[in-house]
Amino acid sequence: MTTPTHQIHVVTGAGPVGTTVALQLAERGHDVRLLTRSGSGPEHPRIERRRVDVSDPAAVGDAFAGATAIHHCIHGSRYRAATWAAELPAAERVVLDAAGRIGAVVVFPESLYSYGEVDAPITEATPRTATGGKPGVRTALLAARAASPTPTVSVVASDFFGPHVRNAHAGERMIPTVLAGRRMTVVADLDQPHSWTYVPDLAAAMVRAAEEPALWNTVLHAPTAAPLTQRELIAAIAGAGGVPMPRTSAIPVWAMRAIGLVHADTRELAEMGFQFSRPLVMESSESQRLLDLEPTPTELALKETVAWWRSQGA
Repeated sequence: MTTPTHQIHVVTGAGPVGTTVALQLAERGHDVRLLTRSGSGPEHPRIERRRVDVSDPAAVGDAFAGATAIHHCIHGSRYRAATWAAELPAAERVVLDAAGRIGAVVVFPESLYSYGEVDAPITEATPRTATGGKPGVRTALLAARAASPTPTVSVVASDFFGPHVRNAHAGERMIPTVLAGRRMTVVADLDQPHSWTYVPDLAAAMVRAAEEPALWNTVLHAPTAAPLTQRELIAAIAGAGGVPMPRTSAIPVWAMRAIGLVHADTRELAEMGFQFSRPLVMESSESQRLLDLEPTPTELALKETVAWWRSQGA
């Protein structure tokens, strides 16, 4: 593996992935420009927070100057296919064009959506050809990256958990509920195996991929531990927090679709209900070999996650 030297990195977006990538880069001794519309983000001596709209071509030139890598971590303003289609492709074109002009690689976090409904464990070789809705938007984004002359790496993760992860199935919907001993209701099925990616492991893979030109223009899988059912994950969170296992239940996808007839956010969740009503297992062993990284053991990852949530008052 290449030995990293001091560099300038740009991170777009200060959600859980952008925040974690920026902090890891800073801890490695790199200077980081963190670009958001609000100027938000973590405080660190090596992180410079700037107010920049990265969908504006006129705004990114100075912000990207001198950077060796761009970690593009923005997400749509709403969890809706129409919003993603309206916002994400245009922003990626701006970022790819600007990065190409300075010879920087662009590293993207990516989801499992483009794989669609798969009946076997998902590997790096599984076709990414899903169409329609949010999966189709992700497929189109990956195709545009592959067609761009700018070098890219997309690092695929399953559903997130970890410090800074709030708006996720294993974020504020689950962990504070379990720690408080309240009934936990999940999507679709409590007992289907499901892969969960620890956000610091995703960030570490993105940082490593940026350092290795041999990995550019590929799609990798973030190091991800063995799958857990939602019931098993809830039990593991309770164990990490030293609290009793709460009562659990599940809302079936058909019920979510019925609610979605009058509630748009539920309709958008129901579209992806297949990920929880059947096994969703992501294999990452080949990418782990290429990246020389291993996933954080689940027990340790959950202890760190619970500690962070408790620091936030959960």
